[in-house]
Amino acid sequence: MTGLAADETPIRDRAEVEGFARDCFGAAGGRAAGGDRVGVELEFLVFDRADVTRHVPRARIEEALPRLTGGSRVTFEPGGQLELSGPAGPLAEAIAGLEADVTAVREALREAGLALAGVGLDPVRPPRRQLRQPRYDAMAEFLGAPYGPLMMCSTASIQVNLDLGGQPATRWERAHLLGPVLGAAFANSPLAGGRPTGWMSGRQAVWENLDRTRTAPVPATGDPAADWAEYLLDARLMLVREDGGGSGGEGRAPRFRPVLDGSTFRDWLGASGRPPTLADLAYHATTLFPPVRPRGWLEIRYLDAQHPGLWPVCAAVAHALVTDDRAAGAALAACEPYRGLWSRAARCGLRDPLMRRAAEACFRTAVEALPRLGASAGLVGEVAAFADRYVAAGRSPADDLVDLAGLAGRSLPDWLTEGART
Repeated sequence: MTGLAADETPIRDRAEVEGFARDCFGAAGGRAAGGDRVGVELEFLVFDRADVTRHVPRARIEEALPRLTGGSRVTFEPGGQLELSGPAGPLAEAIAGLEADVTAVREALREAGLALAGVGLDPVRPPRRQLRQPRYDAMAEFLGAPYGPLMMCSTASIQVNLDLGGQPATRWERAHLLGPVLGAAFANSPLAGGRPTGWMSGRQAVWENLDRTRTAPVPATGDPAADWAEYLLDARLMLVREDGGGSGGEGRAPRFRPVLDGSTFRDWLGASGRPPTLADLAYHATTLFPPVRPRGWLEIRYLDAQHPGLWPVCAAVAHALVTDDRAAGAALAACEPYRGLWSRAARCGLRDPLMRRAAEACFRTAVEALPRLGASAGLVGEVAAFADRYVAAGRSPADDLVDLAGLAGRSLPDWLTEGART
């Protein structure tokens, strides 16, 4: 995180925490020659086409993966969720490269009898952890059941990474203010065990039931770096490295132990014994999951995973409304009444008529802004089509799944293995 992960310099006081926090709002990489960069990280659940109730072993997915030409990095979440992280670049370039890789993966998995499903919470299977790395062992013990396993093994999201630009505080505020409305518009996780949970974004409900010192939004006082420093200090320690080294030593895997006594990073800073280092602080920051996180760029983390054909809409709308000053004005005015209403948005989606009205304003201004941001006519059309199909109708993608859950036959399994029509 901002180049500090290997720095074993001891931290002696809060001023060094504040310095780290300000570095997180630095211009890591700056702007691409063609304008603001976008980076997108997509998580998908993978299903067995013959039986969607089966858990698919990670090895089976890995064996089926093709060579990717778009430059995406492939990783796995603890429950075997597949993540594709595309290279950052101008909007059109970033989306085109990742789209090519998603298409290649989707086709290869289909040939192997598997399906790539874009949904924020596994609608049919209970959580089952596949990765047994020391970090995940400690995380599982810290978070506890039932929400820890659900978050680690059953959720999937879209993360949109945006440059901070010349006014980081402005973009930071925009990303937060837009959050409830965009979260409602893209809510896509209403089911668990095949039945509605009462939330349009059940994924968000899971996060709200975890340790709120690390999942609540960063409080806003007008100085984002100072606010992030306070958040870092007040968040509970999830785990610490037992060997005190950044990588566990040459040839050794790092070892971690969960911290279960409720102590915070601030407590560690004031305790006797080994002082925390900048590497410890950087690692602590990676265990914090607020809806928006600074990392030398903005990580927008509040969007449910989407159908493989719809995720570009998320990236395009978030990019337009956060980075384009003309678009932001109208969108933020519409979203202001819903500032901080994360739970209401996650529970109701766009069934809330006032939330729908705000989303309509957001999508209208995004469609106007995207051509001047270099978006292709096809991408602009996809955003407009999403607005017509969902936003104007007061629906979120979650409503499609709720409808399917109420039908007899194989409706939901068919959706998971064939994908919704787009």
